Amino acid sequence: MNNMNQNNGMQKRMLIMTLVVFVFFIAYEFLVLKPQQEAKAALAKQEQVQKQNAAPDVNASNTQMVSTDVNGNPIDMSKSVDALSPKAIASSQIVSVIKTAKNIIEIDTLGRIAQVTLLEEKYKDENANQIKLFEANQLRPLEVRFADVNLNTEAFKVSAVASSSNINATTSAQELILTQTLSGTVLTKKFTIYPDGHYDLSVNTTNDKQFFITNGFRPNVLADMYAVHGFIAKLNDNTLKTIEDGDLDKNENIVGAKFISNFDRYYATVIYNFEKSLSVSLMPDSESNPQSFIHGGNSITFSGIVGPKNHRDLEALNPELIDVIDYGWFTFIAKPMFVLLQFIQGYVGNWGWTIVILTVLIKLVLYPLSYKGMVSMQKLKDLAPKMKEIQAKYKDDKQKQSMHMMELYKKHGANPMGGCLPLILQIPVFFAIYRVLLNAIELKGAEWIFWIQDLAEMDPYFVLPILMGATMFLQQKITPNTMQDEMQKKIFQFLPVIFTFFFLWFPAGLTLYWFINNLFTIGQQYYINSVFERKRAEKN
Repeated sequence: MNNMNQNNGMQKRMLIMTLVVFVFFIAYEFLVLKPQQEAKAALAKQEQVQKQNAAPDVNASNTQMVSTDVNGNPIDMSKSVDALSPKAIASSQIVSVIKTAKNIIEIDTLGRIAQVTLLEEKYKDENANQIKLFEANQLRPLEVRFADVNLNTEAFKVSAVASSSNINATTSAQELILTQTLSGTVLTKKFTIYPDGHYDLSVNTTNDKQFFITNGFRPNVLADMYAVHGFIAKLNDNTLKTIEDGDLDKNENIVGAKFISNFDRYYATVIYNFEKSLSVSLMPDSESNPQSFIHGGNSITFSGIVGPKNHRDLEALNPELIDVIDYGWFTFIAKPMFVLLQFIQGYVGNWGWTIVILTVLIKLVLYPLSYKGMVSMQKLKDLAPKMKEIQAKYKDDKQKQSMHMMELYKKHGANPMGGCLPLILQIPVFFAIYRVLLNAIELKGAEWIFWIQDLAEMDPYFVLPILMGATMFLQQKITPNTMQDEMQKKIFQFLPVIFTFFFLWFPAGLTLYWFINNLFTIGQQYYINSVFERKRAEKN
């Protein structure tokens, strides 16, 4: 049986651990991960500028990727798949421009998607220009690599011919055929492009020439570099395989994928086929970022989309595509939470007030847990004098001290762990709502009131972070504190300042959630405090 110091010590350690988890999680995301990503992006951009005019190097790779052809024979892709680093694509290299209701897709002389420009009003960068998804020197979607090294080298020198240089698919589906005539084969890509921006594609070669085709490197919208970037695939057994940028140190093969996607915070390049699964080879680039190549054999058909990870748009194409949106460990909570958020927004019409309503609903659902924790803290506060008496009386007999402490807890219905366990149980909910609000592109460009014009960006005047810190400070003041250690007290006193500092750069939608959460927690705490005050008055 634990003694009183062990019980109190355990309670304090768990409470501190909980808060440290929050602090570490936030600090890692915004003080470590974000700067690393920005530094990496800046370095990549610098390297791109240096390589823009460099000659293609088809012998650059020493890595061995062994894949198989349709007959099961091994194919050495070491010189074909890691081939040319795509240079900046000039307008003279664009063979076809496709306009849909939601984007403009430019196809280059190698039959790749050279650029995608988003047309909807909310998709603008920091310079108020419509967002373009790809940078100059990255692997482009639908680039083909041949297993035959010589054929592959030739393919990067021969231009594809487009059936039309301009296609208007804003109101109805349109077709585009790209033909690349090489010495050993003819590569044909047949597109059907739809008004919503997605496409169906059939690719084939003559003379049984084996090829691979990529969905390209992820969109690289630097203004939105808050969250995880990388690769995700949904397998035939419905599990998800995720590899973050920088984490692929060797070649990997995936057999049986329903979709593959390379993604950043809001946007993705997706290829999918739910009728015939895809075989994929992953290769690390120079920075260990995952590059995915689909085994095409000599013919393959699939569908794809390049653009925002909008929940409704993905669901309309196929409900399984919702899994393109990665919520991390707490997806099982986050997915239904977003569905609820979207449902509320459908009636409210304003994403800011939707977040407020969702926060209130979450507080109501979790109220029984919060209530138990608050009551437990009050009971421990009231028992503090008696706990000190027992500690002093039996300071030389830890066994008796522990026995009398347990009797005291039992008599008054107090639980030394009751104050922190409810808080710990709420951590998954916080992480889930964090991921939902961080990854929901629906919040981009969504205003709330007055100065909050974009819930996906930080509060420009820091009003919400300061209010969040102030309410956290007030909440701390009215919450019973049974800590005796002065160092622990000082740590807790500084937490509102630390959290305010972290939240200065948080998306306004997430800060709004935390602020409203604090307000209702304060209200609940005031209520519990008043109940106990009345009980104390009745006893007196």
